[in-house]
Amino acid sequence: MVNDKPVILFDGVCNLCSGSVQFILKRDKEKRFLFASLQSAYGQNLLKQFNLPADNFNSFILYQDGNIFSKSTGALKMFQQLKGWRWVKIFWVVPKFIRDAVYNVIANNRYKWFGKKEECWLPTLELKARFLE
Repeated sequence: MVNDKPVILFDGVCNLCSGSVQFILKRDKEKRFLFASLQSAYGQNLLKQFNLPADNFNSFILYQDGNIFSKSTGALKMFQQLKGWRWVKIFWVVPKFIRDAVYNVIANNRYKWFGKKEECWLPTLELKARFLE
């Protein structure tokens, strides 16, 4: 899994998660990030490599420089790299247990609040090169 670009792993059937990926794609003008659904072969292999449950899709995961960052830490690290969103770093002052508690409430209710797809969101041909399978 050698890759020089950060990879964002997301729940491919979650409307909120797919919407978040589209939000990032629109703002990632430098094409800094690659993407993979947690359900994909790439996502499953990465989860296994780091001894993470392969059937729990409740976390946003940022894989960068050989490290895994999940939940609020992964999201904050990602936002710090998006132009115009570096101000989000102010949330580092909030203790991780509080950030992750808020994250968990949203993650645990995301299907109820935002819905779920039967199939993963498919990127356009233009964006497909940024997705790992």
